[in-house]
Amino acid sequence: MAERINLIQKKREKPDAIERKIFLTFKLGEEIMNKLLISVVALIFSAFVVNVQAADKKNDLTDAEIAHIVVTANSVDIEAGNLAQEKASHIDIRSYAQRMIADHTASSEQAADLVKKFDLTPKDNAISQKLAQDAKANMERLKGLSDEEFNKAYLEGEIKLHTKVIEITDNKLVPSVENEELKTLLMQTHPTLVSHLERAKELKSAMK
Repeated sequence: MAERINLIQKKREKPDAIERKIFLTFKLGEEIMNKLLISVVALIFSAFVVNVQAADKKNDLTDAEIAHIVVTANSVDIEAGNLAQEKASHIDIRSYAQRMIADHTASSEQAADLVKKFDLTPKDNAISQKLAQDAKANMERLKGLSDEEFNKAYLEGEIKLHTKVIEITDNKLVPSVENEELKTLLMQTHPTLVSHLERAKELKSAMK
C-alpha cells in the first residue's frame, strides 16, 4: 500500500517537473530574445547617428562658399532691379527696384571687403549655382513682359528670391559660417532681407 502511494506521488510530481522545465526553457528563450532585441536596437541607433553625422558634414559650407552665395544673391537681385528700373510701369515698383539696387550693392561691397580682408576666394557651389540658374530663367521671362504683367512677375520673383535667400541664410549659412565678421554681416543683412520681402508682398497685394 505504501509503495502504491509513493508511486502515485511520483506520478503527480512528474507534471510539475515538466512544467518547471518548460518555464525555464521559455524564460531562457525570453532572455535571449531580449538581448537580441537590445543588440538590434543598438545597431540601428548607431547607424542612425552615423547617417546624421554624415548628412551634417555633407551640408556644411566653407566660408569661401558662403561668400560666393552672398555675392551671387546680391548680384541677381541687382540685375533684376536694373531691369525693373527700365520696364516697371508703376512708380512704387521702380522705387522698390532702386532700393534693391542700393541695398544689395552695399551688401555686396561689404562682402567684397571681407573677402579681401581675410584673403578668401569665393568658391562656386550648388546653392550659388541654383540661385544663378533660377535668376537667369526669371530674367528671360521678365524681358518678354511689359506693363502690369511685368510688374506682377517682377514682384513675384522678388518674393520667391527673398524667401529662398532668407531660408538659406537661416538654415545653411549662419549655422556653417566660421568667420565672425562674415557671420555678423549675415545677421545684419537678415532684417533687411525680411523688409524687402514684406515690401514686395505689400506691393503685390496693392495690385489686386
